[in-house]
Amino acid sequence: MKILVTGGAGFIGSAVIRHLLAATDHHVVNVDKLTYAADLRSLGTPEASGRYSFEQIDICDAPAIRAAFERHAPDAIMHLAAESHVDRSIDGPGEFVRTNILGTYVLLDAALAYWRGLEPERASAFRFHHISTDEVFGELDATGLFTEETPYDPSSPYSASKASSDHLVRAWHRTYKLPTVVSNCSNNYGPYQFPEKLIPLTILNCLAGKPLPVYGTGTNVRDWLFVEDHATALVRVLTEGKVGESYNIGGNSERTNIAVVETICRTMDRLHPRAGGAPHAELITFVRDRPGHDFRYAIDASKIKRELGFEPSVDFDTGLERTVAWYLANEDWWRPLVERQYGGERLGLSGVRETAKK
Repeated sequence: MKILVTGGAGFIGSAVIRHLLAATDHHVVNVDKLTYAADLRSLGTPEASGRYSFEQIDICDAPAIRAAFERHAPDAIMHLAAESHVDRSIDGPGEFVRTNILGTYVLLDAALAYWRGLEPERASAFRFHHISTDEVFGELDATGLFTEETPYDPSSPYSASKASSDHLVRAWHRTYKLPTVVSNCSNNYGPYQFPEKLIPLTILNCLAGKPLPVYGTGTNVRDWLFVEDHATALVRVLTEGKVGESYNIGGNSERTNIAVVETICRTMDRLHPRAGGAPHAELITFVRDRPGHDFRYAIDASKIKRELGFEPSVDFDTGLERTVAWYLANEDWWRPLVERQYGGERLGLSGVRETAKK
């Protein structure tokens, strides 16, 4: 197939493209705006495959998107382009509404017109795969799991914008019969993740001897999914998933945030000890909690295992060790980002109302 991947220079999108070029014979069209969190270096040398092309396009640019469909005539769409950082959505929700909602509409509109013009055999095989998040379901207490039937209850501007895009995709299937599939994943981690996210930020702060910020008491729980496992699952959903269905993709690795940070500290103690031998855990600093911080996310991934035969191959401890080792070995990738784009500053506090001092 020829697969048009939106957001292919981002963290998850680049993992998907690396997987497609290394493990399949499919051709890839990478459509990316190249925002602050995108980096073509994350793809390596995809041109060497002879099955890769790149288009720098904002998915909100309808004429450019329509032209890309006409130029490349894809057999499938994997839609990953999105603003994705919760803290940034608190500071500036408008860009999340624009990209995640309007951009998804523009893409659906172009895909529908394109699909309607295909010959019957190609139209029957066409797929629009929308990649989303478990955050659309809101929060769980200490028990329970998100299933594909869990009602949506988003808490942040980010998750609300992704919930909206999910609803648009389902509406285009129900109303216009566009052949769509949706997947909702848990927290991803691994190589090439932009330093604003918890795991790379903690690793890089350890390297710099900076405080390791942990929101609130650190007891919020997330399920962690190694990004390369996620890429494998996404391609399976695209190629084998049932039209009109959604699939939850999880890592079977629930951890509190403080446990994640402490594990990183222990790993850094072994792989990159501090001068004088002091434990990295001494750098942990508890900071004011994120506004609207969901307590717990946890995925029931039994459907994708049962119907598509997918389950994660990388456990959290192994994946985290690989991730730490990658950042230690690839300073040339992350150093320019830290120096020019994001220096580890706290985001997402504009939603906090300050209490007047007495």
